Amino acid sequence: MPILACRSKRKLSTSAQSTITRKLTLIASITLLFLSCDQIQNFFVEGVTQGPSVPFLTTTTSIISHRRRMANDDNKTSASALGELKETIRSQQKEIERLKAKLAKGGDGEKGSAAGHGHGHGGDVELSPEELARYLHSPFYRVGLERVGWLGIFLGSLSATAVIMNVFEHTLEKHIELALFVPLLAGHGGNTGGQTVGTILSALSAGTVKVSDAPKVVWKECMAGILSGSILGAIVAPIAYKILGVSNHVAVVLLSTLPLVSMIASTIGSIIPFVCVMVGLDPSVIAAPAMTSLVDVAGLMGYFMIANYIFKLYGLEL
Repeated sequence: MPILACRSKRKLSTSAQSTITRKLTLIASITLLFLSCDQIQNFFVEGVTQGPSVPFLTTTTSIISHRRRMANDDNKTSASALGELKETIRSQQKEIERLKAKLAKGGDGEKGSAAGHGHGHGGDVELSPEELARYLHSPFYRVGLERVGWLGIFLGSLSATAVIMNVFEHTLEKHIELALFVPLLAGHGGNTGGQTVGTILSALSAGTVKVSDAPKVVWKECMAGILSGSILGAIVAPIAYKILGVSNHVAVVLLSTLPLVSMIASTIGSIIPFVCVMVGLDPSVIAAPAMTSLVDVAGLMGYFMIANYIFKLYGLEL
């Protein structure tokens, strides 16, 4: 009898273990089901956090809470990125509409104003196709007759250079080396002013520069002329002294004159296009020859004045 009782107890113990195993499996399945359902997670978290503290359930609750926080952060990030994308699209649509309106307005209202502001060089308008084709279809004699008047005026102003050469004739006779660099300075002034005029005309035609920007542009070109002239003077003067064999005082005159000529050319070349636009003239016809004439006269005068001053410092006879 005791043996039978012991066997029955073992059978009961084995069946109890099987029952416990099935219960644990059921609990694990329910837990996995909870982790896959948001509504069950909410109920589970609220119920467990208000109940007694169980290590396994507490760990599961923390995992669920962490997953919920990560999901919320991802949703916020996605919403922020989507908002920025929508805002970018709206701004691009506004920019497209603005450009369309500008193009429509430019095609209707600005054709008539282009011819009245220096033939389209006012900085705010563009040339119409008819105005662009006018030069191509104009005969040569019309182009020549339109230019000859201004060229005659500037040719007369260049006669002032002959007057200057006559005034400083005695200086040239005693220091003939000065005459060697007259063409060099005149050509350099024309090149510097030509660069400036071309830059300003291009900027005015493209609309990147307006008449109201004239003081800023003139100051910038003036300083750029001084810098470029100083660099070139520091290169040319030693070459003239060492290779060409000119005297030391003439090399110093050349070193001092190149920055002055560059500054005058850049300044005048930047002023004339703005003046032409303000008075309603065509700067593409007037600016370059006017600049050349003024730069030649002013540069030659400055050259001889600097030479006289340097020669006096060296104690030379004028």
